[in-house]
Amino acid sequence: MKQAKKQLNRKAPAGMTQGKSTGKIRIIAGKYRGRKLPVLMADGLRPTTDRVKETVFNWLMPYINQANCLDCFAGSGGLGFEALSRGAAQVTLVELNKAAAKQLQANKELLKADNVMVINRDALAFLKSEQTASSHKPFDLVFLDPPFRKQLVEQAAALLNQYGLAEQALIYVEMEVESKQLMPTNWQLLKEKTAGQVVYQLYQYQA
Repeated sequence: MKQAKKQLNRKAPAGMTQGKSTGKIRIIAGKYRGRKLPVLMADGLRPTTDRVKETVFNWLMPYINQANCLDCFAGSGGLGFEALSRGAAQVTLVELNKAAAKQLQANKELLKADNVMVINRDALAFLKSEQTASSHKPFDLVFLDPPFRKQLVEQAAALLNQYGLAEQALIYVEMEVESKQLMPTNWQLLKEKTAGQVVYQLYQYQA
């Protein structure tokens, strides 16, 4: 996957400038409830809204405690840090943009969260890596919310199916409504909703 080095993994509202850490995300429940974390507001940043996030974590509530989580296109880290707050045992945040990854690391330190790992790397390269497969235990919960219109969900899903998913793992997917990306046939669709131009789904992996 080729991406410009300064491109973030999520979209931002027009008018935000590259590299300015002026925005915030809010953790809505759990250990860090109400905490606001600085995020890099820049082209490519598209944090999941609180409304969508609340729905998604209501879906996930029975499964998060002690889960090993992967936020594959982490961006602001909103999904990964929310999972952490709600009891995940380990959270891995993978983010291509160097400045965004640095902000994720700063937020990890702000929360004193030793069970968060920040990886500054292309997400598909991370999933393809033999080192990744040998050094990470299978993920119980994965968040796939990549940049739109690049077919990245389909590519990441295929790689995850080969490596990295625990039995009965849950995968959250967020993409544009008009997307025609194909999910693996052994992923069972459990939940689906639409908010504006975004569709968000919850799948369960069947080995």
